[in-house]
Amino acid sequence: MIKSVVTGGAGFIGSNLVDLLVDEGHEVLVLDDLSSGSIANLKAARASGNVTLHQIDVSSNEVVDVVRNFQPQTVFHLAAQIDVRQSVADPVMDVRVNVLGTVNVLEAARHGNAQRFVFASSGGATYGDTFNIPTPETQERKPESPYGVSKAVVDQYLEYYDRTYGIDCMSLGFANVYGPRQDPHGEAGVVAIFIGSLLAHKAPTIFGDGLQTRDFVFVEDVADAMLRASRIGGSRYLNIGTGVETSILKLYDTIAGSTGIDVAPVMASAKRGEQLRSCLDSSAAKAHLSWEPWTTLEAGIDRTVDWARQK
Repeated sequence: MIKSVVTGGAGFIGSNLVDLLVDEGHEVLVLDDLSSGSIANLKAARASGNVTLHQIDVSSNEVVDVVRNFQPQTVFHLAAQIDVRQSVADPVMDVRVNVLGTVNVLEAARHGNAQRFVFASSGGATYGDTFNIPTPETQERKPESPYGVSKAVVDQYLEYYDRTYGIDCMSLGFANVYGPRQDPHGEAGVVAIFIGSLLAHKAPTIFGDGLQTRDFVFVEDVADAMLRASRIGGSRYLNIGTGVETSILKLYDTIAGSTGIDVAPVMASAKRGEQLRSCLDSSAAKAHLSWEPWTTLEAGIDRTVDWARQK
């Protein structure tokens, strides 16, 4: 049986990945401090598969011992501080979690004899504003927030651990991930926020003119990319997105149509420093991983709305 560690495995993307790993017959050790994740997200996986949850901060010294005792083939690292505004307000905290925490997990992977390390990076945040759309991996990275800087810095550590210790490190730069289990609180999940507001018959807020664009990729497609990366490896960075720009206004119309609830959004001033356009070229992931984003935006929104209605 393949053994896999998933940090942040009780969270939105992590728990969807755990579901897939269980379906594939993996024994899974989830490391999560439950600050944003939830045990409820793991209910189905724990009922049907061999899943153990260890509540722990990835910065803890204990992580190395826990992973060493488990001896996994692959470590999937998704635990992170994901709030861009929080990273600006408290860059030291962002570094502690996203850089020091990641290096701690890399050390755990090394001592646990893991063969592969799959890292959840950020495509949009590490590139910053660019008009090279869809953005390829060759684009110069100019992150505009401490969060983006931390994700870019980690890629240097991944290269070091590959060269020095022979750990095959795959870094996947996600576009804007959405889907079931996404938290509607905070800034990271505009899809979840819009759905939550509309189902409560409240007017959601659109910042700026709503013409800013993002690349929305369904969470199950992202989990599939991570699984493929763990099998194929290659010690490289790959974009994971759809290559399709969607404006926030178009996103709102799609969600309103799916819910059948027509509430006009509230327009507010643009957020300072917000990227105007973000969209990723994932042709390298198709070539290297045989991966494609199979789920259309409309189908993904419908599935997410159905899940939200059943909560």
